[in-house]
Amino acid sequence: MYVFNNIEQYHRQLKEGKVTCTDMVQEYLTQIEKNKHLNAFVEVYTNEALQKAAELDANRNSGAPLKKLHGVVIAIKDVICYEGHKVSASSAILKDFTSLYTATALQFLLDEDAIIIGNCNCDEFAMGSTNENSVYGKVLNAMDEQKVPGGSSGGSAVAVQANMCMVSLGSDTGGSVRQPADFCGLIGIKPSYGQISRYGLLAYASSFDQIGLFGKALDDVALVLSLISKNDPMDSTMEASPSSNLFPIKEADRKFKYCYFSQALNHPSLDKEIQQKITGLIEQLRAEGHTVNEIDFDLLDYIVPAYYVLTTAEASSNLSRYDGIRFGHQSSIEPKDLSAFYFNNRTEGFGLEVKRRIMLGTFVLSTGYYDAYYSKAQKIRTLLVNKMKAIFAEYDAILMPTSPETAFNIGQNDKDPIAMYLADIYTVLANLAGVAAISLPLFSHSNNMPFGLQVMTNKSEELTLLQISQQLLLKHKSADVPFLS
Repeated sequence: MYVFNNIEQYHRQLKEGKVTCTDMVQEYLTQIEKNKHLNAFVEVYTNEALQKAAELDANRNSGAPLKKLHGVVIAIKDVICYEGHKVSASSAILKDFTSLYTATALQFLLDEDAIIIGNCNCDEFAMGSTNENSVYGKVLNAMDEQKVPGGSSGGSAVAVQANMCMVSLGSDTGGSVRQPADFCGLIGIKPSYGQISRYGLLAYASSFDQIGLFGKALDDVALVLSLISKNDPMDSTMEASPSSNLFPIKEADRKFKYCYFSQALNHPSLDKEIQQKITGLIEQLRAEGHTVNEIDFDLLDYIVPAYYVLTTAEASSNLSRYDGIRFGHQSSIEPKDLSAFYFNNRTEGFGLEVKRRIMLGTFVLSTGYYDAYYSKAQKIRTLLVNKMKAIFAEYDAILMPTSPETAFNIGQNDKDPIAMYLADIYTVLANLAGVAAISLPLFSHSNNMPFGLQVMTNKSEELTLLQISQQLLLKHKSADVPFLS
């Protein structure tokens, strides 16, 4: 059995003839079958992956140079379009829908000879924090199958966690990459808004959505991120010149200026052990000569309400296209009129959580409530953006927990959506402000589950984020964190 450590080592062993792309695909297919009960994959591209691997082996043996992702086995979340392949957002409304084109970010990976092994289960339309809201059923955490893997990109996280691929793509609207990374003991990065093209990413909330990455090695994450951080004329919300000069990570031995929010680290919802270990890390960073200051952030309790008002409003608009006429599920019930036709299609096609968010979004946009909710939430977002700009004018990065607790039991919060929403308290800020954020698997809890540290940097400061992450992983990762096992 070949144990994958990182892409650089894998490429070296390919050149030395110690392993082949076909060997690796076969190994991952075996792991996928072995871990089928984890329900991480919606569809596995078995024949296609083996064929691509054989082609790459033949090219390499003929002396052709290796592209940057030659033979790298990648899984994608079931919200990323891949021409000729099914994409459903784990929803009955799009079940059996075949994509007509390929997402730009995915095409960049294919251009570098990546092998796409399958698409991964997720919360329906990326709405959820546990990967229990899927038409295909829940995903299980490989470290403890009684616990959730986090969401919405839970399948993509478990695919990497359980050694079913090398790296994976997810999407992050309010923490949907960072929180599963935290629960599964992985590196999970949400780039700045506009860093990666959203063309081909099924929309939940368009001003928040961002493709993100899971990996076990920071260099792998940096390499893939650098390859997909390119301009795309199909996405008008991209930054004019997104930086792709992120790999190799330029080593930074300088001292950084960090801050953390007193309201975040002393929040009553935060697990005491998580609080203690992050506080301990802060003291270690100070002892090493870094600046780490506690600052006041009096807007923390406004973050989650503002986020859910704005994202549900955008979801209400984005998901209106799924009506059963142009595409999507069409009910077999004979309708009385056009209104009943729409009602039947959408009632059968959407799950409970998606319906809840569509209705909430429609409500906050309705006459008489727009100014009371949506308009105020937009004003709060503006305050948050300005506050973050002021912070990053003085500091390199913000340190924060990723989640208030470690992975919790399946079904624990499914009867209380408000409790589930409040669990996003530490992750949604980065999406509201559009800044870069990463969850680093630095710690292990006494309950034997991993948890991470979230680091945020200013918009378009991915290089700084990666340099900080490199330092933290090299110097502060606990020896008992099991994410590399």
